[in-house]
Amino acid sequence: MVLIVRKELKMTQQEFSTLLGVPVGTIRDWEQGRKEPDSAANTLVKVARSHPEVLREIAA
Repeated sequence: MVLIVRKELKMTQQEFSTLLGVPVGTIRDWEQGRKEPDSAANTLVKVARSHPEVLREIAA
């Protein structure tokens, strides 16, 4: 799901990691199946998918 959302938003891994506030290595691990996002991270990904502007505002 992480890869799908990132691609829908047309973001690089670095951009998406900044948006979510997690290290880029974590994004890579999630996308490559080495780790699974916890429930809080899953919620952030869902917010990013529906309302990326909210996370952009918070990250600024």
